[in-house]
Amino acid sequence: MIIAQKHSEKFIFRKSVVIATGFVFLLWFIKALEDSMTLDFGVWGILPRSITGLVGIFAAPLIHGSALHLLSNTFPLILLLVAVFYFYDKIAAEVFLWIYFATGFWVWVVARQAYHIGSSGLVYGLAAFLFFSGIFRRDVRSVAVALAIAFIHGGMVQGLVPGDSSISWESHLLGSMAGIFCSFYFRKAPDLPSHKISKPPTDEPYKTISSTFEGYSFSEQAYAYTFKPSVDKENMYEINLEVEAVEKNSTSLEI
Repeated sequence: MIIAQKHSEKFIFRKSVVIATGFVFLLWFIKALEDSMTLDFGVWGILPRSITGLVGIFAAPLIHGSALHLLSNTFPLILLLVAVFYFYDKIAAEVFLWIYFATGFWVWVVARQAYHIGSSGLVYGLAAFLFFSGIFRRDVRSVAVALAIAFIHGGMVQGLVPGDSSISWESHLLGSMAGIFCSFYFRKAPDLPSHKISKPPTDEPYKTISSTFEGYSFSEQAYAYTFKPSVDKENMYEINLEVEAVEKNSTSLEI
């Protein structure tokens, strides 16, 4: 008997929570390190169209100007990352990396001459991805989560246009564009979590792949081997091997 177990819904959710909290913990660790060493990591932000500013494409989302700045991004990031890695577990990592680096590169190309830091671009990108993916795929869950985050975060739409000179509205706008791009690019990619397909509605497709063949040994008796996959109540797949004696003069082979 061969038993293969699919990822359960709980496993996918736990993985999503671990990834989200782990990333946010990293942000807080970096901020604590900066404060404890009385350093200014802001110089590692994105400085558009400068060679040194290229480092910010990698570092800027990890750096925040103050604990309050980081706190304002903490809860939206956790909720959005959990939602993306739970609803779109098969493409979530790729989507995250696209939004992360595309936002940073576009900011480096077109933004104002200033150091751009913070993970707000990620927040806007992930929210836009969920919202427009929900529209393209007709997934109400994604739209609902994105709207809830916009409501909790407050002023997200206002953050897309110039306003407070100390806020990188360019990161917000370009992050949103990266999220929209990803939602369109991945619109036909598998989006259902693994647990959605772990148990088929019926076992009929598995009956069609059952096979029987006859094997021969050096003894006087021949045997027929039948493979019959089945599904039990705990989403466990079983392949049962049944052995049946057959006549020695049979020569058929059926697969």
